[in-house]
Amino acid sequence: MLQAMQCRSCLPWGSWTQLRRSLPGSRGTRSVYLCAASVPGTAGSTFNRKILHASSISLPRGNVRYQGGSQERSVQPSPSRHGLSQLRNVASSDAIKKHQKSLSAWFSHQPNEERQFGPSFSLDAVHVDPVIRESSLEEILKPSPDLTIQNQLQQPCSQVISLQNLFDVDACGRQVKNVVLYGTVGTGKSTLIKKMVVDWCHGLLPRFELVIPFSCEDLSHSHAPISLRRLITKKYQHLRDVVPMLGTSNLKVLFILNGLERLNLDFRLAGTELCCDPNEPVPPSAIVVNLLRKYLLPEASIIVTTRPSAVRRIPGKYVGRYAEICGFSDTNLQKLYFQMRLSQPGCSGENSVGSSSGEQENLVEMLSRNLERHNQIAAACFLPSYCWLVCTTLHFLYFTRTVPPSQTLTGIYTSFLRLNFSGEVLDSTDPTNISMMKYVAKTVGKLAYEGVMSRKTCFSEDDLQQCFEVEMKTESELNLLEVFRSDVFRFFLTPCVQPGKEHTFVFTIPAMQEYLAALYVVLGEKKTLAQRVGKELSEVIGKVSEDVAVVLSIISKVLPLRFLPVLFNLLKIFPRYFSRLSRKDRDAIAHTMAEELFKEEDYYNDDVLDQINSSILGVEGPMHHPDEAPDDEVFELFPIFMGGILSRRNRAILEQLGCSIKNLAAFEIAKAMKKTVIRNSRKGLPPSELMDYLFFLHEFQNERFTGEAIRSLRTVNLSSVRMTPLKCSVLASVMGTTCHEVEELNLSSCNLDTSSLRILFPVLLRCKALHLQLNSLGSDACKEIRDLLLHDKCVVSNLRLANNPVGEQGAQYLAEALAGNHSLTHLSLLHTALGDRGAEVIAQHLAENQHLQELNLGYNSLTDTAALHVVEVAKKHATLDKVHLYFNDISEDGKRALHSLRMDRDGVRALVFLTAGTDVSDYWSNILNVVQGNLPFWDRERVQQHLALILQDLESSRRQTANPWRKAKFLRVESEVKKMLGKLQHGTL
Repeated sequence: MLQAMQCRSCLPWGSWTQLRRSLPGSRGTRSVYLCAASVPGTAGSTFNRKILHASSISLPRGNVRYQGGSQERSVQPSPSRHGLSQLRNVASSDAIKKHQKSLSAWFSHQPNEERQFGPSFSLDAVHVDPVIRESSLEEILKPSPDLTIQNQLQQPCSQVISLQNLFDVDACGRQVKNVVLYGTVGTGKSTLIKKMVVDWCHGLLPRFELVIPFSCEDLSHSHAPISLRRLITKKYQHLRDVVPMLGTSNLKVLFILNGLERLNLDFRLAGTELCCDPNEPVPPSAIVVNLLRKYLLPEASIIVTTRPSAVRRIPGKYVGRYAEICGFSDTNLQKLYFQMRLSQPGCSGENSVGSSSGEQENLVEMLSRNLERHNQIAAACFLPSYCWLVCTTLHFLYFTRTVPPSQTLTGIYTSFLRLNFSGEVLDSTDPTNISMMKYVAKTVGKLAYEGVMSRKTCFSEDDLQQCFEVEMKTESELNLLEVFRSDVFRFFLTPCVQPGKEHTFVFTIPAMQEYLAALYVVLGEKKTLAQRVGKELSEVIGKVSEDVAVVLSIISKVLPLRFLPVLFNLLKIFPRYFSRLSRKDRDAIAHTMAEELFKEEDYYNDDVLDQINSSILGVEGPMHHPDEAPDDEVFELFPIFMGGILSRRNRAILEQLGCSIKNLAAFEIAKAMKKTVIRNSRKGLPPSELMDYLFFLHEFQNERFTGEAIRSLRTVNLSSVRMTPLKCSVLASVMGTTCHEVEELNLSSCNLDTSSLRILFPVLLRCKALHLQLNSLGSDACKEIRDLLLHDKCVVSNLRLANNPVGEQGAQYLAEALAGNHSLTHLSLLHTALGDRGAEVIAQHLAENQHLQELNLGYNSLTDTAALHVVEVAKKHATLDKVHLYFNDISEDGKRALHSLRMDRDGVRALVFLTAGTDVSDYWSNILNVVQGNLPFWDRERVQQHLALILQDLESSRRQTANPWRKAKFLRVESEVKKMLGKLQHGTL
């Protein structure tokens, strides 16, 4: 009863605002510790599954402390000479060296998520340590003050302490032996411990002669009695020569106990007996208790890491110092982290190190500026974990060039959660043993989903109470909520910094709201009360009916009564009903995914990858302030995350986190969704929405599903989508699931370059009509296009390269392509800076081509000689019947010569003017449409001069004809030209 009263005293119903204390610390004096050791991990233990919050660049080993602009070298006491002398007299010195080597290798293993940043992330690297603040038990137990982030940033942070000074004497002059290092999820506790261990391995922690780390998760799985000495040699076999010295010498030993919240410790004598003999077998929890009591090896130093909720498990009299990890509470620390992470050699890939160094610097600069002006992302990056997520997302957005991409965005977020939660239970003392991630999916996921459905990102205290407190009925649920609030809440939700909304909460990273909402739906947590009761009832009856059916089947064999088979069949109904109910739930999930994926109100937003990029780097230019809410919130990542979570790899990771999604469920959801998705994709999606659809297929990672969806796409229009290397890789990967020919691929104005064409090469081969205009494709890109057109599997028949700086060298490559190509029938080189020499090169190779039907060389500064040469070659060509030569520098004599061409006599028609003798050209509207469509990209003064000449030519031809019908046609065309000229002069076109 007393415990329940204490819980309720800590959880007043209106106290959610008290969690606004995001991370202690301020922009005042801060300590940055740059240490030459990296401590990545492997997936083998809790130590090595935790995310790396430290960044690295190669530097000589050293231990330099930067504080408040001044530089000091931390002074450590020299090792005990007596202890060293004993080590020299025995083989223990070699054993400890082997121990150091083993620990260094183990704690230096990089998880897969870190390998993307290049080979430079190794031991010899620089770390940005989070701020550590000395605390007290009284401060931990008292209620959190009602502080907003702005107030917290302005509050001075006192009692900052370095990792190396944790065991210094306390304020009363007493030597500190036991240290409790605590922090919420994501603040970097495990990383700091790895750093401490590796520093000791490299001789940078001379205070201790021996460091013995233990994982409390590992210890919690063993309940068999074992002695301390046996436990040490079991974990570290090479210390068998050193273990006998424990307790009998002045050897300075440090025990590290990482993740104390995993252990259920009982410090009462009735619960854990006293034990001072390191040879006596006792349960591992008893060893830990007696070490902390200082009854076992009292001379040893101990550092314990734990979450805030478990700090009280150790009585205060056994703790010499409490220290809280405050994260990166200064934006300068965040900037330093990003600079080192994103500036690593090899971070952008082996093939583009030189070309991407400028891009890396630009990323760091843009991110730094956004941190300065956008307090919300700075608030998120208080947690080193989110700094890692930002860097990983930017690396994915900017440096993905492989086909298929090596990872997915959903995979990044799933791995991020695995690295931070690693299957931990929320409260080891709770009998339900619910995993932390499962609890988050059920509670925070519900809040996220309701926000997505109501299209809002800010949540009031009432919203939080509805999601977290309404359904609490038992003492266990209340205790779980208390643990969640103290340990996990600030990892996902943070106070809003937008003016006027200081008393509301937002998700730490906007995309995390959509991920958790997607997880909430896919896990089947979105159910009404009737559905939940029906499911539970069906499960119970189904299980009972199976048992009863077995019994009845046995009885029916002994007593052949007639009613038993009937009863037997009736009992089978319940399991069938239950499976049908589950199938309806999966149909609902598929319907939600398809409906959200093709919301028409989101059709004309930027694609989701650009939205993520803007949320991290900000928007350059006179846009609305990043902290100002947009007119309408957009949640286009929500259905994409739903598809990504269903992929096999992400389901396997979520299984480790306690969130199980069965193979059958994923199969039935995909089956139910297929028809709806394919039908909606055929409606003709806008370019940005089509890019989102392709990205969804990539995230879904279902090759069979993707193949059927892509086969229905005969036309792919991505015009004006900024095609980054990642988007090109996604397009190539998704289109690569089939081999069908594409009728049209529109990539005009997509910021393509040579590397983009190289990535898309297999896709371009299969496109009949290929639009590449307005992409700044130069001669190097034309070399790739030449290789494309000369490929034996190329089916390109219509190629548009208008408004690209092709130049003379590019024309040479394209001419070589024309000579050997057998599929191209239409080629547009409008406004490509060919000049006379480029046109001459094209004309020289044109005779070797046997399939071209139309060639556009308009607006290329051609003179009479080049234009007439092209036409002469065209006359002899077997299939070429149309040459566009308008807007070139052709003289009056040249015009007359081109006017005299006749299709029936010369076999070719030159489109030069809007007139054809005393009549209007049949192609006048085509020419004007081309001009009007390209005006934003052409020199307006020059176009205005050409239009004036065209108008004079129209007026002259109109005066020469007496046919009233022709005069009317001339007047109509003249009015169109005058209208265009007027708009040009007034700047309205």
